Amino acid sequence: MSSKVKAWISAARPRTLPLSISGILTGSALAVLSNEFDYLLLILALLTTLSFQILSNFANDYGDGVKGTDNDSRLGPQRAIQSGTITDKSLKKGIVINAVISLILAFLLISYAFQFKNIIATGFFFLLAILSIVAAIKYTVGNNAYGYSGLGDVFVFIFFGGVSVIGVYYLYKHQFLFDQLLPASAIGFLSVAVLNLNNMRDSASDLVSNKITLAIKLGRLGSKVYHISLILLSLALWIIYFLRHHLEPVLYISFIAYLPLFIHIIKVIKNEKPQDYDPELKKVALSCFGFSLLLFVISFWA
Repeated sequence: MSSKVKAWISAARPRTLPLSISGILTGSALAVLSNEFDYLLLILALLTTLSFQILSNFANDYGDGVKGTDNDSRLGPQRAIQSGTITDKSLKKGIVINAVISLILAFLLISYAFQFKNIIATGFFFLLAILSIVAAIKYTVGNNAYGYSGLGDVFVFIFFGGVSVIGVYYLYKHQFLFDQLLPASAIGFLSVAVLNLNNMRDSASDLVSNKITLAIKLGRLGSKVYHISLILLSLALWIIYFLRHHLEPVLYISFIAYLPLFIHIIKVIKNEKPQDYDPELKKVALSCFGFSLLLFVISFWA
């Protein structure tokens, strides 16, 4: 494999991809439990979501790279522009190409789901796809990037939770249920926890670069309390949802994925070194993915 290919794969940030599809798996599990499921729709939804996530990662790398936020003082893994493996012009072209691919995949997904029979829903989801692309790019790109003013948490919660879980369920069943806000918020909170942990790690370098994240606004102690609250709220919402819907006992096996998070919480409480947050990132992301995957798989036997 050439160094260029490796650089582009690295810029796509493979370790972020499992988290991005957690909402799709969760919404699909809810569809299975409602006796509404379609394998082709699942495949299209997964491909679309992965494309959006890679687009977001490219844009994040580009935005932070050209602003100088990704520099030698940053504690996380070295990014493409920062390392010089990909130029800003090449990455910009990659963003454009990826945006086009994302739109094509979204078109195929929405067209398959509605068969152009529901014009209002079709139009709404096309608009949502465009907004998703704009949100992915504007996180760090441009003078008014919302990731630089502490709004990243809000957008991650909306798109990784609400849009992903509720959106994909609607594509299956063409119906919205109020109770879906519980699992959507649960996934959203865990996704925000991953972002918050990333921002806690990078607080010192972000502050120097004038990237004011919520972790910086809350301070060291406040961001820890916020982080732990996100995880516990996520768990509580799932428990409430399971009890409200009297789900089959076998589905409770999914909660195994939350067990590593209790050890994680202890480590966050005791941690004093920002660089030690880095290995914790994948633990939260994989716990979220693990719960969603288990719920999805087990739902076929529930």
